[in-house]
Amino acid sequence: MEFCPKCGAMMFPKDDSFQCKCGYEKNVSKEAVEEYAVSEKIESKDTVIFTGDDVRTLPTTKAECPSCGNMEAFWWLQQTRRADESETRFLRCTKCKKTWREYD
Repeated sequence: MEFCPKCGAMMFPKDDSFQCKCGYEKNVSKEAVEEYAVSEKIESKDTVIFTGDDVRTLPTTKAECPSCGNMEAFWWLQQTRRADESETRFLRCTKCKKTWREYD
């Protein structure tokens, strides 16, 4: 991974160089670019795992569901606003699966 010495952003490989969004460019060997290149192709031997909503791996907390009144919900945090603002807490009822959010 290469970072731009001018602005600090991550640089991405292109042709025989690493390029930054600010315009800075660093020439490197073709082998170095290939080392950092990311392939978006999935080989048939690769395994892709799909999960459904019925997977119960999230932590739970005591919270009243606004829909059915159940007192237990799964919860998780997600950054939905700018990085300098707090995360949004999502809750999903363990009984009726209604999802709602709480802000700090």
